[in-house]
Amino acid sequence: MSIVAWLVLGLLAGAIAKLILPGRDPGGCVGTTVIGIAGAFLGGWLSAEFLDRPVRREFFDAATWGSAVVGAVVLLIAYRLLFGRSRN
Repeated sequence: MSIVAWLVLGLLAGAIAKLILPGRDPGGCVGTTVIGIAGAFLGGWLSAEFLDRPVRREFFDAATWGSAVVGAVVLLIAYRLLFGRSRN
């Protein structure tokens, strides 16, 4: 997949992660979007490196989407744990 496809996938993965974990985020919409993009890259890399599941060329591969969403959820949880207390 191209970088643009990963960015779009990351945006959508961030939105899905936000639906899974509703609530206030320290970074707001922009922070959640960046976390979604980073989560998509992280999830794809971890899937390829450690689970021996290489990223497919197709945009609509279920494993690619799953790893992107899981990566975004993990990063969103970590972000909330690290920076969530700074906002009242």
